[in-house]
Amino acid sequence: MRKLVAVFLLFWGSASYAQSLPIFDAHLHYSHDAWDVVPVEQAVAILRKSGLKRALVSSSDDEGNQRLYRAAPDLVIPELRPYRKRGEIGTWFRDSSVIPYLESQLSKYRYAALGEYHIYGADVDLPVPRKMIELARKHNLFLHSHSDADAIERQFHQWPQARILWAHAGFERPEAVAQMLRKHRNLWCDLAFRTDFVSNKKVDAAWRAVFTEFPDRFMVGTDSYTPERWHYIPEHAEWSRQWLADLPRDVAERIAWKNGEAVFGSLAPGL
Repeated sequence: MRKLVAVFLLFWGSASYAQSLPIFDAHLHYSHDAWDVVPVEQAVAILRKSGLKRALVSSSDDEGNQRLYRAAPDLVIPELRPYRKRGEIGTWFRDSSVIPYLESQLSKYRYAALGEYHIYGADVDLPVPRKMIELARKHNLFLHSHSDADAIERQFHQWPQARILWAHAGFERPEAVAQMLRKHRNLWCDLAFRTDFVSNKKVDAAWRAVFTEFPDRFMVGTDSYTPERWHYIPEHAEWSRQWLADLPRDVAERIAWKNGEAVFGSLAPGL
């Protein structure tokens, strides 16, 4: 009987802990097509309802980001995308007008990072991405890169001291992610739009090994790449708490919010 009670208390304590776990969402967008569908006040209410400690937010163009930040500076950490509208994902790195746009925004506002931007392989070495990386170096900004491993390597080659948040962990297998993390101490990963590391609320064994080897290098993220996904943020936060509860508590806390706060908290414009 005592054993059953102990098991129940352990389960109840873990469940209660998981429900209250704060979340740092390292991958949100509030782009121009979301402003009318999810007005600023509603967007902020969604973030607070989700129990987010803070969120790293970007938008296309940057106006959405700035609106959200003005409404909730305690909650939103802005990052600057090179995109001004949808459809620039595959063209921005050859568009010379991107650099004056970034320079203009950087002269007016403060950011924690440049991104999220999409770039693959040798395209990193084109003139526009090179100049963007130079701007990140000049302004001491993170790079939030949606890339393959080759593009990550090339960015570090251009700027060995760069700090890169690898969007979606590159959609790579855990073994490949671990290899990159061992090689680059200034590389972090967000887990946005991935479910492959969890099955029935249990963490996959290969991913568990990577999370426990690098507990300070991962962050959760929702990726609100369409306006409709803003309504999914509370559900995603709850799902994240459920699978994080399957990890050791210290690892879960780091991935849930402590890593995001440690990495980006001091870079928030209000601090």
